[in-house]
Amino acid sequence: MATPLMQSFEQQYSQITSEIVSSTGKISSLTGNEKQAAIKHVEKLMEEAMELLEQMDIEIHEMPVKDRDRFVTRVKSYRAELSKLEKDLRRARVVFSDDVHLREELMGVDNSHQTEDQRARLLDSTERLERGSHRLDVGYKTCLETEQMGAQMLEDLHSQRATLQHARDRLRGTNEAIGKSSRVLSSMIRRAIQNRVILIVLVLVILLVIGIGIFLAVRRS
Repeated sequence: MATPLMQSFEQQYSQITSEIVSSTGKISSLTGNEKQAAIKHVEKLMEEAMELLEQMDIEIHEMPVKDRDRFVTRVKSYRAELSKLEKDLRRARVVFSDDVHLREELMGVDNSHQTEDQRARLLDSTERLERGSHRLDVGYKTCLETEQMGAQMLEDLHSQRATLQHARDRLRGTNEAIGKSSRVLSSMIRRAIQNRVILIVLVLVILLVIGIGIFLAVRRS
């Protein structure tokens, strides 16, 4: 179940991505300073969306283990969506508006080959950036998965440590009980030996008294 903070992050992310889609769709029809301002605005929204995803990752680590997988998958879909929006923004940057083409035709500017070369270079650069971004995304996902595996291993080790500590406590209690029983048994053995010695001494004394009595009786007779 999503925490209130996670629900707030998802709601903010939905609002930001909706604004990104709306603003990106308008970029291709803008020119000059308006276009640059719109691009900067979308880039700022992209940064805010990325920060929200990072906060979601932190919040997921605070959730119970049984709920994490579902939200990890959801955040991955958000990242894929944001990556697609970044690609749309890069394409919007290199799209020339109809107004620009019309002004070039009216001014008699014949630079179609140059424009095509520039566009090809821009598209090539865009593709390289996309490949680099994809590699970064894969690396980030790998780091997250590794971190999750490490957290799970730490939890398992903590559980095993608690089990070993419990077994150690029980063993210590058993040793104490055995030690106490050993002391009681030793005490009983000592008492038994003492009683036997006393009994032997009494028997010897009685025999001695009987012997003396018999000796005196024979002597008188």
